[in-house]
Order: sequence, then structure tokens, then C-alpha cells
Amino acid sequence: MLTLAQQLWIGLTNGMVFALIALGYTMVYGILELINFAHGDLFMLASFLALTLVGLLGLATASGPVVVVGLLGVVLACAIFAALINRTVDRVVYRPLRNAPKLAPLVSAIGVSFVFQNLGLFWGGLPLDVMGGGLAAAAPKSFPDLIPSTNLLGDGAAFRITAKDLVVIGSSLCVMVALWLFVTRSRLGKAMRATAQNPLAARLMGIDVDRVISATFLIGGALAGFAAVIYGLYVNTIKFQDGYQNGLYAFTAAVLGGIGNIPGAVVGGLVIGIVRALSDQYIGAQWQQAVVFGMLIALLVFRPQGLLGANVREKV
Repeated sequence: MLTLAQQLWIGLTNGMVFALIALGYTMVYGILELINFAHGDLFMLASFLALTLVGLLGLATASGPVVVVGLLGVVLACAIFAALINRTVDRVVYRPLRNAPKLAPLVSAIGVSFVFQNLGLFWGGLPLDVMGGGLAAAAPKSFPDLIPSTNLLGDGAAFRITAKDLVVIGSSLCVMVALWLFVTRSRLGKAMRATAQNPLAARLMGIDVDRVISATFLIGGALAGFAAVIYGLYVNTIKFQDGYQNGLYAFTAAVLGGIGNIPGAVVGGLVIGIVRALSDQYIGAQWQQAVVFGMLIALLVFRPQGLLGANVREKV
């Protein structure tokens, strides 16, 4: 029973990270019906920035309040960086294709994803100590262990809870609640919901749809930047393929929960995290992807709209 509880706790923690990334996917799709495949690689670039800043600020050898203040600065910098990159991609790549066939922006998103991957590979080859001196650009990079990983219940306790777990879950919950309040209560959030429901009607009602879309990309990018720091602190290893791997799980979470549905992205992320953890424990790590995507296929056969998605007629 304790083993099951421990795996559920691990799955919950991992699922929070997937949910943060999935929110970026689902927000963009909800408004533009665009699957932004570059979102996962944007997350990867932000994780490389986080590691670079940690190295430049010397946080690995610092202690106490210096680490806390430094990490807050890293989170803010990564969120701004990812938000601006995301908005720039929308302005340069996606906006000119607003009225093009849906395949055009989709292929463009895949192209941006490959560009970001190669930027990550180049970044990993920079001659910095935190990048291993740039001697092996494609090799995984070690992220300093800035948060204690000791068991808060005691070394002899059968159940393991660490400060890392609490930081991931607590900070992620705060961000998700803040996002939900913003979307449901703020003026811009209402404009986002109106645009997602009917962009043309939103324009006729005086809503600046282009501004709403830009804000959506800014928020989605900021979430990816925040998730990148949390991921690095929790996993302590990053690599340039992380965008593809975690982005794929996050996109699966968005589809599972009902793509375009913000609470659904959170639920989908938690389900993916828990299923991965239980698969690793009871079936085998080598079967992890088969179990996750098999579950996704089975669910979509019986509920194509996802767990929390609604059946709506396709706009023509």
C-alpha cells in the first residue's frame, strides 16, 4: 500500500510539470485551433537559460536567502524570456498565416520546433562551466541541486516527501489558480474566452483579437519558462531533447483532458504523471510510452473530446 501511495505522490509531482506545459498548448489551441509544436522546445530553451543564469549567479555555491532571491530572479527571467520568444514567433511566423489553410501554420510550427532544438544544441556547446565546458553539446547537463532532497519525514520513514516535491506542487498550484482567476475574472480573460468561442463575433463586439492572441502567446510562454525552472530544480538534468519528450507528454495531457480546456489540461497532466509512475512500478519503465499512449487511444475511442472537453460542432 505504501508503494502505491509513493508512486501516486511521484506521479502527482511529475504531472504538475506536464500540466504547466500543457496549459500553453491548450490556450493557443483554444483560440487559434493551432497545435503549437514548438512549445515544448521553447520550454527546453528556457531550461537552458535557467541553468546558464544559475551558473553565472553562482547559486550552486550560495546558501540561504541568496539562493531564494536568486531563484526568484531566475524564474522571472525565464518567464519573460519564453514569453517574448513565444510572442515573437507568433508575430513573425503565425500571424501572416492566420487566413492560410490549417496545414500551413502546423508545418510552420514543426519548423520552428526544429529551429529551437538546434538552438538548444548550440547553447549546450557554449564554453561555460555549467555546460560542461561545451565539450559535448548533445550530452545531458547537470542542474545544481539547489533544493534539499532529504526526506522530510525522516531517513527511516517508508514514505518519502521532499522539499522539492512541495516546491513543485505548491508553486504549480499557485500559478494554475492564478491563471484560472485571470481567465475567469479579468477583462482580458473574458476577451480570451470570447475570442475562443467566436473570433469574428469578438471582433464585431470591439475586441482586439490580435491583442488577445498576442497575450495568449505571452502567457503560454511565461508558463513554459516557469515550468522549465521547476523541471530543472526537480529532475536536476536537462538536455536539448527535453522539449520533444516533455512536450509530447504535455500535448498528450492537453488532448486527454480536452484540448482547449484549461482545467482539462491540468487534469490531463496529472493523469499522465500518475499513469507513468504506476507503469514504471508495476509494468516496467520500458513499457511506459506504450501504456500512456495506449490509454490515450482507448479513451479517445470512447470519448473523442477528452475528459473535460465538450462536444462542439466544427466551425466551417
